[in-house]
Amino acid sequence: MSTPTLVAGIDSSTQSCKVVVRDAGTGALVRFGQAPHPDGTEVDPAAWWDALQVAIGTAGGLDDVAAVSVGGQQHGMVALDADGRVIRPALLWNDTRSAQAAADLVVELGEGDTEAGRRAWAAAIGSVPVASFTVTKLRWLAEHEPENAARVAAVALPHDWLTWKLSGSQDLADLVTDRSDASGTGYFDPTANTYRRDLLTRALGRDGDIVLPRVLGPAERAGTVQGLATVLGPGAGDNAGAALGVGMRAGDVTFSLGTSGVVSAVANGPVNDPTGLVTGFADATGRFLPMATTLNASRVLDATAALLGVDHSGLSELALAAEPGAGGLVHVPYLDGERTPNLPTATGSLHGMTRSSMTRENLARAAVEGMLCGLAAGMQAVQEQGVKVRRVRIIGGAARSAAVRQVAPAVLGLPVEVPQVSEYVADGACRQAAWVLDGGAEAPSWETGSSQTYEAEPAPAVLERYLEVAGRVAAEHTD
Repeated sequence: MSTPTLVAGIDSSTQSCKVVVRDAGTGALVRFGQAPHPDGTEVDPAAWWDALQVAIGTAGGLDDVAAVSVGGQQHGMVALDADGRVIRPALLWNDTRSAQAAADLVVELGEGDTEAGRRAWAAAIGSVPVASFTVTKLRWLAEHEPENAARVAAVALPHDWLTWKLSGSQDLADLVTDRSDASGTGYFDPTANTYRRDLLTRALGRDGDIVLPRVLGPAERAGTVQGLATVLGPGAGDNAGAALGVGMRAGDVTFSLGTSGVVSAVANGPVNDPTGLVTGFADATGRFLPMATTLNASRVLDATAALLGVDHSGLSELALAAEPGAGGLVHVPYLDGERTPNLPTATGSLHGMTRSSMTRENLARAAVEGMLCGLAAGMQAVQEQGVKVRRVRIIGGAARSAAVRQVAPAVLGLPVEVPQVSEYVADGACRQAAWVLDGGAEAPSWETGSSQTYEAEPAPAVLERYLEVAGRVAAEHTD
Protein backbone atom coordinates (compact mmCIF):
# COMPACT_ATOMS: atom_id res chain seq x y z
CA MET A 1 0.00 0.00 0.00
CA SER A 2 1.41 3.38 -1.00
CA THR A 3 1.93 6.10 1.59
CA PRO A 4 -0.82 8.76 1.29
CA THR A 5 0.06 12.34 0.41
CA LEU A 6 -0.79 14.52 3.39
CA VAL A 7 -2.07 18.10 3.42
CA ALA A 8 -2.74 20.41 6.35
CA GLY A 9 -5.30 23.14 6.95
CA ILE A 10 -5.02 25.81 9.64
CA ASP A 11 -7.91 27.71 11.21
CA SER A 12 -6.60 30.73 13.13
CA SER A 13 -9.86 32.00 14.58
CA THR A 14 -10.77 34.54 17.23
CA GLN A 15 -10.77 31.91 19.95
CA SER A 16 -8.15 29.35 18.97
CA CYS A 17 -5.82 27.84 16.40
CA LYS A 18 -6.69 24.44 14.95
CA VAL A 19 -4.63 22.28 12.60
CA VAL A 20 -6.15 19.45 10.57
CA VAL A 21 -4.03 16.97 8.61
CA ARG A 22 -5.83 14.94 5.94
CA ASP A 23 -5.15 12.52 3.10
CA ALA A 24 -4.96 14.66 -0.04
CA GLY A 25 -6.63 11.98 -2.15
CA THR A 26 -9.59 11.04 0.01
CA GLY A 27 -9.90 13.80 2.60
CA ALA A 28 -9.68 11.24 5.41
CA LEU A 29 -8.65 12.74 8.75
CA VAL A 30 -5.16 11.73 9.85
CA ARG A 31 -4.22 14.08 12.72
CA PHE A 32 -5.51 17.10 14.61
CA GLY A 33 -4.11 19.71 17.00
CA GLN A 34 -5.27 22.93 18.62
CA ALA A 35 -4.26 25.70 21.03
CA PRO A 36 -6.18 28.62 22.54
CA HIS A 37 -5.91 32.31 21.66
CA PRO A 38 -6.15 35.10 24.24
CA ASP A 39 -9.50 36.81 24.66
CA GLY A 40 -10.10 40.39 23.61
CA THR A 41 -10.77 42.58 20.61
CA GLU A 42 -7.11 43.46 20.13
CA VAL A 43 -4.35 40.86 20.23
CA ASP A 44 -0.60 40.80 19.70
CA PRO A 45 -0.15 38.66 16.56
CA ALA A 46 2.74 36.91 18.33
CA ALA A 47 0.05 35.09 20.34
CA TRP A 48 -1.33 33.62 17.09
CA TRP A 49 2.14 32.48 16.07
CA ASP A 50 2.79 30.86 19.44
CA ALA A 51 -0.58 29.08 19.34
CA LEU A 52 0.13 27.90 15.79
CA GLN A 53 3.39 26.31 16.90
CA VAL A 54 1.62 24.47 19.71
CA ALA A 55 -1.20 23.34 17.41
CA ILE A 56 1.23 22.13 14.73
CA GLY A 57 3.19 20.22 17.35
CA THR A 58 0.03 18.62 18.73
CA ALA A 59 -0.96 17.65 15.18
CA GLY A 60 2.35 15.83 14.65
CA GLY A 61 4.25 18.52 12.81
CA LEU A 62 4.50 19.40 9.12
CA ASP A 63 7.61 17.39 8.18
CA ASP A 64 5.57 14.78 6.25
CA VAL A 65 2.96 17.26 4.94
CA ALA A 66 3.12 18.13 1.24
CA ALA A 67 1.11 21.38 1.39
CA VAL A 68 -0.54 23.63 3.94
CA SER A 69 -2.96 26.58 3.78
CA VAL A 70 -4.13 29.04 6.42
CA GLY A 71 -7.72 30.08 7.01
CA GLY A 72 -8.02 33.08 9.31
CA GLN A 73 -10.43 35.46 10.99
CA GLN A 74 -11.25 38.25 8.57
CA HIS A 75 -10.69 42.01 8.78
CA GLY A 76 -8.09 42.11 11.58
CA MET A 77 -5.57 44.93 11.07
CA VAL A 78 -1.94 43.81 11.30
CA ALA A 79 0.14 46.97 10.81
CA LEU A 80 3.82 46.41 10.02
CA ASP A 81 6.77 48.82 9.95
CA ALA A 82 9.49 48.94 7.30
CA ASP A 83 11.41 46.13 9.05
CA GLY A 84 8.36 43.86 9.18
CA ARG A 85 7.75 44.39 12.89
CA VAL A 86 4.20 44.55 14.24
CA ILE A 87 3.55 48.17 15.23
CA ARG A 88 0.70 47.62 17.71
CA PRO A 89 -1.67 44.83 18.73
CA ALA A 90 -3.97 43.83 15.87
CA LEU A 91 -7.47 45.29 16.00
CA LEU A 92 -9.85 42.39 15.41
CA TRP A 93 -13.10 42.19 13.48
CA ASN A 94 -15.15 42.44 16.68
CA ASP A 95 -13.50 45.66 17.86
CA THR A 96 -16.11 48.38 17.37
CA ARG A 97 -14.03 51.43 18.35
CA SER A 98 -13.84 52.40 14.65
CA ALA A 99 -17.63 52.72 14.29
CA GLN A 100 -17.43 56.49 13.93
CA ALA A 101 -14.57 56.14 11.45
CA ALA A 102 -16.80 53.87 9.36
CA ALA A 103 -19.63 56.40 9.40
CA ASP A 104 -17.23 59.21 8.48
CA LEU A 105 -15.77 57.28 5.54
CA VAL A 106 -19.25 56.60 4.16
CA VAL A 107 -20.27 60.26 4.40
CA GLU A 108 -16.98 61.47 2.91
CA LEU A 109 -17.23 59.26 -0.17
CA GLY A 110 -20.77 60.54 -0.64
CA GLU A 111 -19.52 64.14 -0.37
CA GLY A 112 -21.62 64.74 2.70
CA ASP A 113 -24.57 62.50 1.76
CA THR A 114 -24.78 59.21 3.65
CA GLU A 115 -27.01 57.45 1.12
CA ALA A 116 -24.82 58.59 -1.75
CA GLY A 117 -21.81 57.34 0.20
CA ARG A 118 -23.36 53.92 0.68
CA ARG A 119 -24.01 53.66 -3.04
CA ALA A 120 -20.47 54.78 -3.85
CA TRP A 121 -18.86 52.25 -1.50
CA ALA A 122 -21.06 49.41 -2.77
CA ALA A 123 -20.14 50.28 -6.35
CA ALA A 124 -16.43 50.47 -5.47
CA ILE A 125 -15.94 47.32 -3.36
CA GLY A 126 -19.30 45.53 -3.28
CA SER A 127 -19.84 46.40 0.40
CA VAL A 128 -20.50 49.32 2.72
CA PRO A 129 -17.83 49.51 5.45
CA VAL A 130 -18.75 49.00 9.08
CA ALA A 131 -16.54 48.94 12.17
CA SER A 132 -15.26 45.42 11.48
CA PHE A 133 -13.63 46.37 8.14
CA THR A 134 -9.87 46.95 8.05
CA VAL A 135 -10.25 50.27 6.25
CA THR A 136 -12.13 51.74 9.22
CA LYS A 137 -9.47 50.57 11.65
CA LEU A 138 -6.82 52.32 9.58
CA ARG A 139 -8.82 55.55 9.78
CA TRP A 140 -9.10 55.06 13.57
CA LEU A 141 -5.33 54.53 13.75
CA ALA A 142 -4.65 57.70 11.77
CA GLU A 143 -6.92 59.74 14.04
CA HIS A 144 -6.06 58.27 17.44
CA GLU A 145 -2.48 57.01 17.08
CA PRO A 146 -0.88 59.22 14.42
CA GLU A 147 2.67 58.25 15.43
CA ASN A 148 1.86 54.59 14.84
CA ALA A 149 0.04 55.44 11.61
CA ALA A 150 3.14 57.24 10.35
CA ARG A 151 5.20 54.05 10.84
CA VAL A 152 2.91 51.83 8.76
CA ALA A 153 4.80 50.35 5.82
CA ALA A 154 2.50 47.38 5.15
CA VAL A 155 -0.96 46.21 6.16
CA ALA A 156 -1.78 42.52 6.41
CA LEU A 157 -4.68 40.42 7.62
CA PRO A 158 -4.23 37.63 10.19
CA HIS A 159 -4.03 34.84 7.61
CA ASP A 160 -1.67 36.89 5.42
CA TRP A 161 0.70 37.46 8.33
CA LEU A 162 0.71 33.80 9.41
CA THR A 163 1.38 32.60 5.85
CA TRP A 164 4.27 35.08 5.65
CA LYS A 165 5.64 33.93 9.01
CA LEU A 166 5.46 30.28 7.94
CA SER A 167 7.51 31.14 4.85
CA GLY A 168 10.25 32.61 7.03
CA SER A 169 10.50 35.70 4.83
CA GLN A 170 11.22 39.12 6.30
CA ASP A 171 10.64 40.91 3.01
CA LEU A 172 7.33 42.80 2.94
CA ALA A 173 7.15 42.18 -0.82
CA ASP A 174 6.55 38.48 -0.07
CA LEU A 175 3.25 39.12 1.72
CA VAL A 176 0.37 37.34 -0.05
CA THR A 177 -3.37 36.98 0.37
CA ASP A 178 -6.38 35.73 -1.59
CA ARG A 179 -9.55 37.33 -3.01
CA SER A 180 -11.79 36.19 -0.18
CA ASP A 181 -9.82 37.83 2.61
CA ALA A 182 -8.79 40.87 0.56
CA SER A 183 -12.46 41.59 -0.18
CA GLY A 184 -13.08 42.20 3.53
CA THR A 185 -10.51 44.96 3.86
CA GLY A 186 -12.63 47.76 2.41
CA TYR A 187 -10.01 48.67 -0.18
CA PHE A 188 -10.20 45.74 -2.61
CA ASP A 189 -12.63 45.39 -5.54
CA PRO A 190 -13.44 41.65 -5.87
CA THR A 191 -15.11 42.16 -9.24
CA ALA A 192 -12.09 43.81 -10.88
CA ASN A 193 -9.65 41.87 -8.67
CA THR A 194 -7.69 44.96 -7.80
CA TYR A 195 -6.88 47.09 -4.77
CA ARG A 196 -8.53 50.49 -4.49
CA ARG A 197 -5.54 52.43 -3.23
CA ASP A 198 -7.54 55.63 -3.33
CA LEU A 199 -9.74 54.22 -0.55
CA LEU A 200 -6.70 53.11 1.46
CA THR A 201 -5.28 56.61 1.11
CA ARG A 202 -8.61 58.11 2.18
CA ALA A 203 -8.49 56.04 5.36
CA LEU A 204 -4.84 56.38 6.35
CA GLY A 205 -4.15 59.79 4.85
CA ARG A 206 -1.07 58.57 2.98
CA ASP A 207 -0.22 58.15 -0.67
CA GLY A 208 0.23 54.73 -2.27
CA ASP A 209 3.54 53.79 -0.64
CA ILE A 210 1.96 51.14 1.61
CA VAL A 211 2.79 47.51 0.77
CA LEU A 212 -0.33 45.39 0.37
CA PRO A 213 -0.24 41.58 0.06
CA ARG A 214 -0.14 40.22 -3.47
CA VAL A 215 -3.51 38.64 -4.29
CA LEU A 216 -3.08 35.03 -5.41
CA GLY A 217 -5.45 32.82 -7.38
CA PRO A 218 -7.41 30.08 -5.59
CA ALA A 219 -4.83 27.36 -6.24
CA GLU A 220 -1.70 29.47 -6.69
CA ARG A 221 1.41 28.60 -4.70
CA ALA A 222 2.59 31.11 -2.14
CA GLY A 223 6.02 29.55 -1.54
CA THR A 224 7.18 26.93 0.94
CA VAL A 225 7.36 26.58 4.71
CA GLN A 226 10.73 27.70 6.05
CA GLY A 227 13.14 24.76 6.24
CA LEU A 228 10.70 22.31 4.63
CA ALA A 229 9.52 21.30 1.18
CA THR A 230 5.93 21.87 2.31
CA VAL A 231 4.11 24.05 -0.23
CA LEU A 232 2.15 27.06 1.04
CA GLY A 233 -1.29 27.73 -0.40
CA PRO A 234 -2.79 31.21 -0.68
CA GLY A 235 -5.12 30.66 2.30
CA ALA A 236 -8.54 32.25 2.75
CA GLY A 237 -10.79 34.20 5.05
CA ASP A 238 -12.53 32.00 7.59
CA ASN A 239 -16.00 32.13 6.02
CA ALA A 240 -14.67 31.35 2.56
CA GLY A 241 -12.64 28.53 4.09
CA ALA A 242 -15.76 27.10 5.73
CA ALA A 243 -17.67 27.36 2.43
CA LEU A 244 -14.94 25.36 0.72
CA GLY A 245 -14.84 22.93 3.62
CA VAL A 246 -18.55 22.03 3.39
CA GLY A 247 -18.52 22.04 -0.42
CA MET A 248 -20.90 24.94 -0.93
CA ARG A 249 -22.20 25.55 -4.43
CA ALA A 250 -24.38 28.20 -6.05
CA GLY A 251 -27.78 28.09 -4.35
CA ASP A 252 -26.42 26.89 -1.02
CA VAL A 253 -26.86 29.04 2.07
CA THR A 254 -24.94 28.30 5.25
CA PHE A 255 -25.61 29.65 8.72
CA SER A 256 -22.35 29.56 10.67
CA LEU A 257 -23.08 29.89 14.38
CA GLY A 258 -19.84 30.68 16.15
CA THR A 259 -18.84 33.76 18.12
CA SER A 260 -20.42 35.70 15.29
CA GLY A 261 -23.33 34.56 13.17
CA VAL A 262 -22.78 34.41 9.42
CA VAL A 263 -25.23 33.85 6.59
CA SER A 264 -23.24 33.06 3.46
CA ALA A 265 -24.29 32.07 -0.04
CA VAL A 266 -22.22 31.14 -3.07
CA ALA A 267 -23.03 33.24 -6.15
CA ASN A 268 -21.58 33.16 -9.64
CA GLY A 269 -21.69 36.94 -10.01
CA PRO A 270 -20.94 39.96 -7.81
CA VAL A 271 -23.38 41.44 -5.29
CA ASN A 272 -23.48 45.16 -4.49
CA ASP A 273 -25.85 46.08 -1.66
CA PRO A 274 -25.96 49.83 -0.88
CA THR A 275 -27.96 49.17 2.30
CA GLY A 276 -24.85 47.56 3.76
CA LEU A 277 -26.78 44.55 5.08
CA VAL A 278 -25.06 42.21 2.62
CA THR A 279 -21.32 42.28 1.97
CA GLY A 280 -20.28 41.42 -1.57
CA PHE A 281 -17.21 39.37 -0.70
CA ALA A 282 -15.36 36.89 -2.90
CA ASP A 283 -15.11 33.18 -2.08
CA ALA A 284 -12.07 30.89 -2.22
CA THR A 285 -12.85 29.38 -5.62
CA GLY A 286 -13.06 32.39 -7.95
CA ARG A 287 -16.75 32.98 -7.33
CA PHE A 288 -18.51 35.27 -4.84
CA LEU A 289 -19.67 34.83 -1.25
CA PRO A 290 -22.35 37.40 -0.35
CA MET A 291 -22.73 37.44 3.43
CA ALA A 292 -24.74 38.97 6.21
CA THR A 293 -22.94 38.88 9.55
CA THR A 294 -24.11 39.42 13.10
CA LEU A 295 -21.84 40.00 16.07
CA ASN A 296 -23.98 37.84 18.33
CA ALA A 297 -24.54 34.13 17.83
CA SER A 298 -23.35 31.41 20.22
CA ARG A 299 -22.58 34.04 22.86
CA VAL A 300 -26.34 34.71 23.10
CA LEU A 301 -26.86 31.12 24.17
CA ASP A 302 -23.82 31.26 26.46
CA ALA A 303 -25.11 34.35 28.26
CA THR A 304 -28.64 33.01 28.60
CA ALA A 305 -27.47 29.65 29.90
CA ALA A 306 -25.32 31.41 32.50
CA LEU A 307 -28.25 33.62 33.52
CA LEU A 308 -30.50 30.58 33.98
CA GLY A 309 -27.79 28.56 35.72
CA VAL A 310 -27.81 25.68 33.24
CA ASP A 311 -25.48 24.13 30.70
CA HIS A 312 -26.27 24.12 26.99
CA SER A 313 -28.15 20.86 27.22
CA GLY A 314 -30.29 22.33 29.98
CA LEU A 315 -30.89 25.46 27.91
CA SER A 316 -32.16 23.32 25.03
CA GLU A 317 -34.49 21.40 27.33
CA LEU A 318 -35.97 24.64 28.65
CA ALA A 319 -36.33 26.18 25.18
CA LEU A 320 -38.03 23.12 23.71
CA ALA A 321 -40.45 23.03 26.63
CA ALA A 322 -41.81 26.45 25.56
CA GLU A 323 -44.19 27.11 22.68
CA PRO A 324 -43.05 28.88 19.47
CA GLY A 325 -43.06 32.60 20.09
CA ALA A 326 -41.98 32.18 23.74
CA GLY A 327 -45.29 33.41 25.07
CA GLY A 328 -44.81 36.78 23.36
CA LEU A 329 -41.28 37.30 24.71
CA VAL A 330 -38.88 38.68 22.06
CA HIS A 331 -35.13 38.80 22.64
CA VAL A 332 -33.27 41.23 20.39
CA PRO A 333 -29.77 39.92 21.12
CA TYR A 334 -27.48 42.88 20.43
CA LEU A 335 -25.34 41.97 23.44
CA ASP A 336 -22.12 43.35 21.93
CA GLY A 337 -23.61 45.96 19.66
CA GLU A 338 -24.50 44.73 16.19
CA ARG A 339 -23.04 44.66 12.71
CA THR A 340 -26.11 43.61 10.69
CA PRO A 341 -27.98 45.87 11.11
CA ASN A 342 -25.15 48.33 11.70
CA LEU A 343 -25.84 49.35 15.31
CA PRO A 344 -22.46 49.24 17.08
CA THR A 345 -23.71 51.08 20.18
CA ALA A 346 -26.93 49.08 20.60
CA THR A 347 -27.53 46.74 23.53
CA GLY A 348 -29.63 43.61 23.91
CA SER A 349 -33.23 43.90 25.02
CA LEU A 350 -36.26 41.82 26.01
CA HIS A 351 -39.72 42.84 24.82
CA GLY A 352 -43.15 41.51 25.67
CA MET A 353 -42.37 40.89 29.33
CA THR A 354 -45.46 39.98 31.34
CA ARG A 355 -45.98 37.86 34.42
CA SER A 356 -47.01 34.96 32.19
CA SER A 357 -44.19 35.30 29.64
CA MET A 358 -41.36 35.68 32.15
CA THR A 359 -40.61 32.01 32.67
CA ARG A 360 -37.31 30.17 32.45
CA GLU A 361 -38.63 28.22 29.48
CA ASN A 362 -39.70 31.33 27.57
CA LEU A 363 -36.42 33.10 28.33
CA ALA A 364 -34.51 30.16 26.88
CA ARG A 365 -36.79 29.93 23.84
CA ALA A 366 -36.59 33.67 23.19
CA ALA A 367 -32.79 33.52 23.20
CA VAL A 368 -32.72 30.74 20.61
CA GLU A 369 -35.39 32.39 18.48
CA GLY A 370 -33.74 35.80 18.72
CA MET A 371 -30.37 34.49 17.56
CA LEU A 372 -31.97 32.62 14.66
CA CYS A 373 -34.31 35.46 13.69
CA GLY A 374 -31.39 37.85 13.39
CA LEU A 375 -29.79 35.45 10.92
CA ALA A 376 -33.10 34.81 9.13
CA ALA A 377 -33.30 38.55 8.52
CA GLY A 378 -29.81 38.32 7.05
CA MET A 379 -30.94 35.53 4.71
CA GLN A 380 -33.84 37.67 3.55
CA ALA A 381 -31.39 40.47 2.75
CA VAL A 382 -29.24 38.04 0.74
CA GLN A 383 -32.29 36.84 -1.19
CA GLU A 384 -33.26 40.43 -1.95
CA GLN A 385 -29.95 40.73 -3.82
CA GLY A 386 -31.15 38.10 -6.28
CA VAL A 387 -29.39 35.15 -4.66
CA LYS A 388 -31.43 31.96 -4.97
CA VAL A 389 -31.70 29.65 -1.97
CA ARG A 390 -31.67 25.95 -2.84
CA ARG A 391 -30.81 24.51 0.55
CA VAL A 392 -29.86 25.72 4.02
CA ARG A 393 -27.16 24.28 6.24
CA ILE A 394 -26.29 25.12 9.82
CA ILE A 395 -22.76 24.67 11.12
CA GLY A 396 -20.64 25.93 14.00
CA GLY A 397 -20.61 25.44 17.74
CA ALA A 398 -24.23 26.45 18.33
CA ALA A 399 -25.38 23.93 15.69
CA ARG A 400 -24.78 21.25 18.32
CA SER A 401 -27.75 22.61 20.27
CA ALA A 402 -30.86 20.43 20.03
CA ALA A 403 -33.01 23.54 20.37
CA VAL A 404 -31.23 25.32 17.51
CA ARG A 405 -31.67 22.29 15.24
CA GLN A 406 -35.38 22.00 15.97
CA VAL A 407 -36.29 25.70 16.13
CA ALA A 408 -34.37 26.75 12.99
CA PRO A 409 -36.71 25.12 10.42
CA ALA A 410 -39.73 26.67 12.18
CA VAL A 411 -38.21 30.16 12.06
CA LEU A 412 -36.90 29.83 8.49
CA GLY A 413 -39.92 27.95 7.13
CA LEU A 414 -37.49 25.59 5.38
CA PRO A 415 -35.84 22.25 6.14
CA VAL A 416 -32.28 22.64 7.41
CA GLU A 417 -29.33 20.31 7.03
CA VAL A 418 -26.81 19.89 9.84
CA PRO A 419 -23.58 18.27 8.61
CA GLN A 420 -21.61 16.08 10.95
CA VAL A 421 -19.41 18.09 13.29
CA SER A 422 -16.07 19.01 11.78
CA GLU A 423 -13.48 21.81 11.69
CA TYR A 424 -14.97 23.42 8.61
CA VAL A 425 -12.54 26.33 8.19
CA ALA A 426 -9.49 24.11 8.67
CA ASP A 427 -11.08 21.53 6.38
CA GLY A 428 -11.51 24.19 3.69
CA ALA A 429 -7.88 25.26 4.06
CA CYS A 430 -6.90 21.59 3.85
CA ARG A 431 -8.90 21.14 0.67
CA GLN A 432 -7.27 24.25 -0.79
CA ALA A 433 -3.83 22.81 0.02
CA ALA A 434 -4.78 19.64 -1.88
CA TRP A 435 -5.99 21.82 -4.77
CA VAL A 436 -2.64 23.63 -4.89
CA LEU A 437 -0.89 20.27 -5.22
CA ASP A 438 -3.37 18.97 -7.80
CA GLY A 439 -3.33 22.11 -9.93
CA GLY A 440 -6.74 21.36 -11.47
CA ALA A 441 -9.45 23.80 -12.49
CA GLU A 442 -11.59 22.95 -9.43
CA ALA A 443 -10.85 21.91 -5.88
CA PRO A 444 -10.59 18.12 -5.39
CA SER A 445 -13.90 16.47 -4.56
CA TRP A 446 -13.96 14.96 -1.08
CA GLU A 447 -16.74 13.19 0.74
CA THR A 448 -17.87 15.87 3.21
CA GLY A 449 -19.66 13.45 5.52
CA SER A 450 -23.30 12.76 6.26
CA SER A 451 -25.89 15.38 7.17
CA GLN A 452 -29.10 15.17 9.16
CA THR A 453 -32.14 17.06 7.92
CA TYR A 454 -34.51 18.75 10.37
CA GLU A 455 -38.04 19.87 9.57
CA ALA A 456 -40.71 21.63 11.63
CA GLU A 457 -44.08 23.28 11.24
CA PRO A 458 -43.34 26.80 9.93
CA ALA A 459 -43.96 29.55 12.48
CA PRO A 460 -43.84 32.75 10.38
CA ALA A 461 -45.32 34.83 13.20
CA VAL A 462 -42.12 34.38 15.21
CA LEU A 463 -39.96 36.08 12.58
CA GLU A 464 -42.61 38.70 11.82
CA ARG A 465 -42.82 39.70 15.48
CA TYR A 466 -39.03 39.76 15.81
CA LEU A 467 -38.61 41.98 12.74
CA GLU A 468 -41.25 44.36 14.08
CA VAL A 469 -39.52 44.70 17.45
CA ALA A 470 -36.00 44.82 15.96
CA GLY A 471 -37.16 47.59 13.64
CA ARG A 472 -38.23 49.67 16.63
CA VAL A 473 -34.93 49.04 18.35
CA ALA A 474 -33.02 50.14 15.23
CA ALA A 475 -35.13 53.31 15.00
CA GLU A 476 -34.28 54.18 18.61
CA HIS A 477 -30.56 53.95 17.84
CA THR A 478 -30.63 55.85 14.56
CA ASP A 479 -32.88 58.78 15.45
